[in-house]
Amino acid sequence: MTRKQTLPDASRPMIGVVLMLGAMASLPFIDVFAKFLGQQGVPILLIVWARLSFGALVTLPFALRHTTARGLFPNRLLYHSLRAGFLSLATFSFFFSLKYLPIADALAIFFVQPLIVTILSALVLKEKVGPRRWAAVAVGFVGTLIIIRPGFAEVNPGSLLALAAGAFLAIYFIMTRQISGTAPAMLTTFQTNAVGAVGITLLLPLVWQMPTTGQWLMMAGLGTIATLGHFLIVRAYDFAEASLLAPLAYTEMIMATIAGWVFFGDFPDVWTIVGVAILIACALYISWRERKAAG
Repeated sequence: MTRKQTLPDASRPMIGVVLMLGAMASLPFIDVFAKFLGQQGVPILLIVWARLSFGALVTLPFALRHTTARGLFPNRLLYHSLRAGFLSLATFSFFFSLKYLPIADALAIFFVQPLIVTILSALVLKEKVGPRRWAAVAVGFVGTLIIIRPGFAEVNPGSLLALAAGAFLAIYFIMTRQISGTAPAMLTTFQTNAVGAVGITLLLPLVWQMPTTGQWLMMAGLGTIATLGHFLIVRAYDFAEASLLAPLAYTEMIMATIAGWVFFGDFPDVWTIVGVAILIACALYISWRERKAAG
């Protein structure tokens, strides 16, 4: 009998909550490392390469539990390459935005991603999106405008980069949804990291500079934390329902704000907080509507 089977039913959701909170508490430190590296002059492309390369190394042993060495090679190489490309673009855009924005502000704009997923699910996947969810998307867009405030404040290039990161990740999620269930999640994660790392390796000669020992350690930490955080998310969903865990994803903003304040002295302004609140409310409403439709 496995440990999972021996756990009392009443304790399982709490374990899922703890795992999800642990993931949200750790993920902002990816951005802390990325911002430190960017401030030290490390090329963004090199940071993205490290994120994917170390992610592939960390997930390799777990992927091999599901397949042989030959099975690590993806069947649909072109499709996986496109997915990895959009993930790489999302990571590059977000890390680049940290050159101009505090971590919490960049993450706040990045939260537009669930709204873009809703739009793309209707346009690409032909999923039915009712008028209430379209209204939530429209209100969420207003929340994004409140954060960026075009016309009222000089548009920061970091805002556009964070917005692009959310759009690229939304496309990545849509492509992932189309192949969901075709392979174990850990194997797919390894393949995405590996294919993306190989692709970026071809571009590294354009920006290569030898990192210092401390920079190598930060890049290794960045990739490891990213992999650990997403592993905790996967395990959380083994213990608790999505409807319970989805709202907890936004606790990442709390740790991102704390980390930005402690390490960089940054703190979001009032309008950013208002915009974040609107975005979170809209995303939670969309999640609730999807659950109700599925039920």
